[in-house]
Amino acid sequence: MRQRFMGGALLAAAAVFVGADTVRAQTPADAEPPVYQLPITVRGQMPSSPANTGFDAPLNSEPTIPIPTGKTGDAGFYATAEFVYLTQTRTVGNQIIAFRGIVDSTGAITGLPGTYVGSGQVGLTTRDLGRSTFAPGVSTELGYKFEDGSRIYFSYLHMFDSDYSAGATLAAPFARSRRDLTDTFLTSGVFNFSPKYAGPGQKTAFDLPGAPASNTYGIWNGASEMTITLVQRFQTGEIGGRVPVYQTDYSRVYGLAGGRYAWFYERFAWRTVSFASDGTSLPSDAATYSNRLSQHLYGPFIGCGHEVFLANQFSLSLDLTAALLLGTVSERAKYELGDLSTQAKRGVNEWTVVPNANANLNLWWYPIEGVQVRLGYQAMTFFNTRSMSEPVGFNVGAIDPRYDVQYFRLIHGLNVGV
Repeated sequence: MRQRFMGGALLAAAAVFVGADTVRAQTPADAEPPVYQLPITVRGQMPSSPANTGFDAPLNSEPTIPIPTGKTGDAGFYATAEFVYLTQTRTVGNQIIAFRGIVDSTGAITGLPGTYVGSGQVGLTTRDLGRSTFAPGVSTELGYKFEDGSRIYFSYLHMFDSDYSAGATLAAPFARSRRDLTDTFLTSGVFNFSPKYAGPGQKTAFDLPGAPASNTYGIWNGASEMTITLVQRFQTGEIGGRVPVYQTDYSRVYGLAGGRYAWFYERFAWRTVSFASDGTSLPSDAATYSNRLSQHLYGPFIGCGHEVFLANQFSLSLDLTAALLLGTVSERAKYELGDLSTQAKRGVNEWTVVPNANANLNLWWYPIEGVQVRLGYQAMTFFNTRSMSEPVGFNVGAIDPRYDVQYFRLIHGLNVGV
């Protein structure tokens, strides 16, 4: 652009010199003032940033606000802060936790130990946790932009916990039960547990006063309350760079590359309380089961983006990236008595390879020079992660909940920030 300006200036000077000689040879009546057009091309280039040619952010210099944001095109550090509102796939499978009724553990009720007494209706299942929900979060980015438009950055996104809960008590739906009221109790098939998990000695009408043990032996047999909860948490971060590839007056294409980190955390918990027949319950009459699945993913990513000028102060961009992540999977399950006097636990560590693809669509607004506001939609997909298909392992002696491959996991939602 400078060469064309200088060339035009030289042509203008030559024309003035020739025109002056011509005027001397003409009469004043025949002289006509020459008309000059300089071949100047203006692309919104700022004198303070001569290297910034091509697409420039649409500017709004009015009003001028005295804040230290710098000028568009200048090299230097920058920072962003965004609010995100996301939802993620709930990967817990459908598993029955408890039935309504009791099990005759001694044979004193039915004459045969292990006989089920009651309707056997499902009392609690993981499906009762409900549907997936949206959770808020924050996203930040710190980086440095060079004069040629390339930049290096570090970004971090934290999604707050998504909490789900469900429960069942001795109050059966519409108070429907058998005449012996066995359907007011909840029973699960937990076995191989310590005698410390025996529960109250008298908790049903089938138990004799002062008996050393109940005919419905165990906290999970003839329980009065059961509650299940699920917590989901997600975090991700990137260290990368962005390099301009192609620019025009109204759009720009850039490449993206770097390293990516993602963390999925899920915790399933199940609390059971057995009340004595007089309505009391001690800490030793409650038990908690928990299953924690933690997945840390690391790997490189690569992608590209395209930003297009729409109208005054507005543009639209789309970023697409893909990554191949190596994951460390931690699986931890545990039974624990309410008074914390005993516990049984089991843990497994695994490795997995997780392909990942992200998309970000954003509408940009440039209200004043050096400030950008954006509203967008983002989607993050992960393939081949792990999930709790059956979160509860009922064998306390060898806790073995079922984990499966979650072939597709999606996190998506809105973002808005400055």
